[in-house]
Amino acid sequence: MTSLRKPVEVPSVGHPTYSQTFPCEPSTAEIGRDLVRAVLGVWHIDGLADRAALIVTELIANAARHTPCPEIRLTVGRSSATRVRVGVVDREPTRLPILGQAGDDDESGRGLLLVDAVADRWGYDLHGSGRRPWGKEVWAELSTGGGE
Repeated sequence: MTSLRKPVEVPSVGHPTYSQTFPCEPSTAEIGRDLVRAVLGVWHIDGLADRAALIVTELIANAARHTPCPEIRLTVGRSSATRVRVGVVDREPTRLPILGQAGDDDESGRGLLLVDAVADRWGYDLHGSGRRPWGKEVWAELSTGGGE
């Protein structure tokens, strides 16, 4: 199993991105939460940590449940000076996220509803060229509270 035992070295200037590859399994969510919290701490925006950790948990759970991929790549980046973007990349471009409606008695199906509720915006990007993408990234953005 992959561990976050080594210190996270993240640039604190510009629009940096940190990413790491993990097994595509539900237990990766704990490591993902730790990674997100560590990166946001380095960037001194700890106030976003709870929301970002919830988002990462749901995105990892969705990848583990809905794709046959053995690995995922977790990304945490500053898409601008005032936005943080967290994402999960997998190699299953045909299984796109769908914002559904879970019934009161359903035991699953609320992950993207939670992401939608806590993120400022979310979506997905296909990776690869032309008609044959090799994968996708499902992402969510949070505002740091600074001026746009």
